[in-house]
Amino acid sequence: MKFLIDECLSPELADMASERGFAHSKHVNGLDLQGQPDSVLVQHAIDAGYTLVTNNSADFTALMRREPDHPGLICINAAPGLIDLSVQQLLFEHVLTKIAGRDLRGQVAEIRLTAARKVQFRIYPWSSA
Repeated sequence: MKFLIDECLSPELADMASERGFAHSKHVNGLDLQGQPDSVLVQHAIDAGYTLVTNNSADFTALMRREPDHPGLICINAAPGLIDLSVQQLLFEHVLTKIAGRDLRGQVAEIRLTAARKVQFRIYPWSSA
């Protein structure tokens, strides 16, 4: 599995993924995709086999739902004001541990830090079928 990290998240997440054995993971900035419409990122992720990582759940789940065979989506969400770099790293690390050995094709892994600072995690199918 390899990850495409959206520009709304830190490029350091791609480094984290690489250090954990997902060597071909990239941040959109490293692929000159920054500023591109979400639909372009989704198509690139599908074409290149990337599991997309974002904190823009609403837009990306809607786009991925239209795709018959997407390589997976990871949504890292936090209550307003709580999505700094340390929180991004903590939540992504948690996701990487939870999905170890799993195939996320056609699925969404969603992690959320609530305002009460509780972590919620779930994986669910999200495809056009």
